[in-house]
Parts: sequence; C-alpha cells; structure tokens
Amino acid sequence: MDAIETSRLTLVPLGPEHASEMAGVLADPALHAFTGGAPLSAVELRARYERLAAGPPGWRNWVLRLRAEDCLVGYVQATVEGRTAEVAWVVGTAWQGRGLATEAAVALVERLADEVDTVIAHIHPDHAASQAVAAAAGLRATSRWQDGEVRWELPAGS
Repeated sequence: MDAIETSRLTLVPLGPEHASEMAGVLADPALHAFTGGAPLSAVELRARYERLAAGPPGWRNWVLRLRAEDCLVGYVQATVEGRTAEVAWVVGTAWQGRGLATEAAVALVERLADEVDTVIAHIHPDHAASQAVAAAAGLRATSRWQDGEVRWELPAGS
C-alpha cells in the first residue's frame, strides 16, 4: 500500500507507530457523537493498529499527515471486498472545517477507482459534515439504511 499525495496532505499507510500521536488527534469524545464508543488510549490504539496492519489485504488504512504543520490530523479507511469498497474518514476536532476530510476522501475514492466498481459509506442522518464530504467525493445518498445510518454510494461508471 502506497502513500497518497494531495495538495496539503500525505495519506500514509497506517502502522502501530502512529498510535501515540493519533491518540491525541482522536481524544475528543465529540468525534464519537455519531459513531458511538469513546476515545482509545495510545496503548489501546497501538493494539488496534497492529490488528489493522496485519489484517487481510482488503483492509486499507491511512493516517492523514498535514504537511504544512507536520502533524497527523485524522485517517481514512477502505474495506475492499470483491469489486466494492466501503470507506470512512475522521479528522480530529482541531483540524475540522478546513476541507481536509473532503480532500482525503476524494483522494481515497480516486485511488480506488481502478480497482472497484462501487464505493459506499454509511453516514448518520444527522451528520451534515460527513454527508458533505461524501457528496464532494461523488457519493449520493440512497434509500438504504444499515444500523441507523444512510448508505451513500458511488456506483459503477460514476
């Protein structure tokens, strides 16, 4: 898995070595308002990142390095099964409102374009910011729901 470059970000393949810095990035409980759960400690995050890095090839995870500030600001992920990828993104509270999630999500969807036919995301119906990111990446809301979230989809040929 290679890094992905955008105008402001480097999407770096996630590894356990990112856990300490990411624990701070993801420490705000507000980040879990729509997804549930609570922030993980650096130790818990390291264990999670070890599992993710060792997972099957379809598990793709990148941390977002903001080059101008030389710091991690969030992550994107894709779970590829066959010709479908389910994607997600999170940007730490301190860096929200700058278009970084959109920049990263667009780059991720572009990277997946040659490999998959369909890209999906599941987004809480009240999470307007995440809906805007999905729309900017070309996904559209569908009438399908899963676990209280709306399925957004970028179908084949889009």
